Amino acid sequence: MITSGTYLKEHLFRGKQRLDFLHDTLLKTAIEQGWQLEAWAVFPNHYHFIARRLPSHFDSTTTLKEMVSQVHQETSNWVNQQDESQGRKVWHNFWDSTLTYEKSWIARLNYVHGNPVKHGLVKLARDYPWCSAAWFERVAAASWLKTVYAFKTDRLKIEDDF
Repeated sequence: MITSGTYLKEHLFRGKQRLDFLHDTLLKTAIEQGWQLEAWAVFPNHYHFIARRLPSHFDSTTTLKEMVSQVHQETSNWVNQQDESQGRKVWHNFWDSTLTYEKSWIARLNYVHGNPVKHGLVKLARDYPWCSAAWFERVAAASWLKTVYAFKTDRLKIEDDF
């Protein structure tokens, strides 16, 4: 699981156009670099996602760190151009948590899908356009959906004080 935040937690991706750009760049770059996103949530000053290597790219040498770096470079350049702030630091850092236990993975899937609700942006995560919850509810089997959404997330330790 990756969590990344903007420098000084600034809301640099405020508004539909900017959130669309960050969201679409994340999804496009992941696919191009051979990563499948299983859950994602994008906000004006941070994002979370869970990814796994696409089977067709197991031999790829592109790391998740390189994929995130590409997203950060492209979105930094774009948002700085929008604000006429060339050279401004946009991204602070990112945190990578390797998920090795199934229960940990399922709990984090629930956490990421539900993150817009946690931040008070919507009542139902599926109503937040820059999150995977609506997609997940369309494609997941009802039993899997029930399993993921039933997992508790209150004991997770995730950097998310945005």
